[in-house]
Amino acid sequence: MKVNTDSILLSAWVQVEGCRSILDIGTGTGLIALMMAQRNEKAKIDAVEIDKISHDEAVQNFIASKWSNRLKAFHQPIQEFKEEVEYDLIICNPPFFTGGTLSENQNRNNVRHTLKLPNNELLSVVRNQLNISGLFAVVLPYIEGLRFIEMAKKFGFCLHRKTEVISRKGMPVERLLIEFGRKKCEELETSTITIYEDQETQQYSPAYIHLTKDFYLKH
Repeated sequence: MKVNTDSILLSAWVQVEGCRSILDIGTGTGLIALMMAQRNEKAKIDAVEIDKISHDEAVQNFIASKWSNRLKAFHQPIQEFKEEVEYDLIICNPPFFTGGTLSENQNRNNVRHTLKLPNNELLSVVRNQLNISGLFAVVLPYIEGLRFIEMAKKFGFCLHRKTEVISRKGMPVERLLIEFGRKKCEELETSTITIYEDQETQQYSPAYIHLTKDFYLKH
């Protein structure tokens, strides 16, 4: 799987200060889990992946990293994940196509469609695995994100922070970075970030560079 902007944005944006235990749901080849380990020097990170090939690549990436003692990969559906841990942070770049034509590549279908992890099942898992003071963060397309926020309320989550993601100036909002807690918050923190200053030349915006500068070799 290629490194994608959604995962980088989410991993750079989410709050990790003070976390001692982090769960990455649908880790793929381990990018988000590795970024969590880079940003937080003390947290132990569990990463769950249903696809065997991706899981095995994540294991290899974890072993090759300098944070291997704090990273652990699990090959199983998240619905069957039963660790005796209440996590401080749960993070997920979930499957987001709820319809459309299926391709011949079943692995790609599992990742891109909500076939293996419907939103209600994801929220149920998070509710069971997140500690009372913990945070849950996801990135989703705009409309899907709005629907997810409404569904999350029914599971007892309160929206704490929301950032609208625009690919370039003058374009509509394409993604939402959203962060929930189990405790109610007094005020919702909102912001907007633009990825490209000039998409034709692939020039990143100053805000995007500032947010992600620790994770790129160069911008």
